[in-house]
Amino acid sequence: MKTSFWLRTVLVTLLATALGTQAAETGVSADEIRIGQFAAQTGPAAELGKRMQLGILAHFAAVNSAGGIHGRKLKLISRDDGYEPEKAVSAVNALIEEDKVFALIGSVGTPTTLAAVPAINAAGIPLVGPFTGAQALREPFNRNLFHVRASYFDETERIVQYLSTIGIKKIAVFYQNDSYGKAGLEGVLRALTKRELKPAATVKVERNSNDVAAALSEILEARPEAVIQISAYKSCAALIKQAKAKSYSGQFFNVSFVGSNALADELGDAGAGVVISQVVPFPYTPSSAIVNEYQQRMTEAGSKDYDFTSMEGFLAAKLFTEGLRKAGKNLSRQSFISALESLHDYNLSGFTMSYSAKSHEGSRYTDLTIIGSNGKFVR
Repeated sequence: MKTSFWLRTVLVTLLATALGTQAAETGVSADEIRIGQFAAQTGPAAELGKRMQLGILAHFAAVNSAGGIHGRKLKLISRDDGYEPEKAVSAVNALIEEDKVFALIGSVGTPTTLAAVPAINAAGIPLVGPFTGAQALREPFNRNLFHVRASYFDETERIVQYLSTIGIKKIAVFYQNDSYGKAGLEGVLRALTKRELKPAATVKVERNSNDVAAALSEILEARPEAVIQISAYKSCAALIKQAKAKSYSGQFFNVSFVGSNALADELGDAGAGVVISQVVPFPYTPSSAIVNEYQQRMTEAGSKDYDFTSMEGFLAAKLFTEGLRKAGKNLSRQSFISALESLHDYNLSGFTMSYSAKSHEGSRYTDLTIIGSNGKFVR
């Protein structure tokens, strides 16, 4: 009788444990939440991935030191995709299938993120804060993707609007020959068409290549007053340097994906006067609560090397943790998505983002900055 009772007790306990294990969400344990990032850590776009990672980790470290979210610490697992679509697919599959992450954060690039979308959708795993403004990741609506930054359409509209205001109409476009570059090109063309203008020239460069000789030849022949660049920082820097060496005196404009600090470092003395559109608050001056907090978290993480890219990683991480808090102790991917969708006109300490069940756009904030003669940024 006693043996029978003991066996029943053991079986009930084992069954309860098994059911509890089945009910637990992937990547979530009693004391930890595993979060994945696929982004370039090597190659010509490596600084973008590294800086995004730094901003994410700076915020996660502060959260963990305060006890985590509902008692769970945050663990970031990053995989290198080299800014190549096929590597991104492998990386995201490994994060989902091998690392068993709960959600994804801070991917870097249009072609890489687009390539990963089928795997993301198949797993039903949320991705927060992809470092891309491509419309193809916003339309059609995808419930798994939550954007933090404004779109490339917003950025290129801001640039063309500024050029039009100061009377510059002869504008060339230098773009990367992939989904990112073409998304930016489309944005420029839309903005020009709105003003009944056409590009003076459209020239391209291959992804992860610095061979800009042919593109430069076409630009010099067209003699535009300004060149809008939609590419990575190494190819953009190569074009600017070579153009200035040939006495081209027009102005260069870049969208935020270029990686502002990486571009300025790559250009050195040739960077003065180059304009870059931004989608996050100016990170160098503590003019708002969110910038104050960003600088504090970066300092605590051992870095006072502030920049726009790590600022974006920090914002993505902060949004991510707000979603975790609102999702509650009984965390699931669906409760996390619903929690983020409940953040309507949400003021993140001075940076407003807005989501709903029909829109995951987040922010449309844009700004223009210029590289000064000392390599520092000026608004």
